[in-house]
Amino acid sequence: MATRTARTAWNGTLADGGGQVELTSSGVGTYDVSFPKRAAEDADGTTSPEELVAAAHSSCYAMQLSALIGEAGGTPHSLEVTADVELGPDPDGGFHLTGIRLTVRGEVEGLDEQGFLAAAEDAKKTCPISKALTGVQITLEASLA
Repeated sequence: MATRTARTAWNGTLADGGGQVELTSSGVGTYDVSFPKRAAEDADGTTSPEELVAAAHSSCYAMQLSALIGEAGGTPHSLEVTADVELGPDPDGGFHLTGIRLTVRGEVEGLDEQGFLAAAEDAKKTCPISKALTGVQITLEASLA
């Protein structure tokens, strides 16, 4: 299987510094990062590790759910997946991910709601990014269109 790479160049302190994260393997772009904007409600044109985790998790989950729907005899016509990744203070110091909320709405042929919900729950447990994030509480809200 392939290895994917990202690179970050950082200058300065946490509070006053900033950097750029480059999606090296795909070459699709370089994006600004800074801690003050990471912790603010308004990202103001910068990304963050949490947004990048959310992107990785939502896309991985969609792929896994699509596979599981097919294995269950269904056909996924569309899946809309959102991942909300929360950053908060760590009781042991610093920060940590305090939770991830996955929301999926699917248009699926050949599965009833119970079958879809079972596949959705299984995908939450079995997508590689979910497996990598076992130390974070992951919740799921799933519905058919």
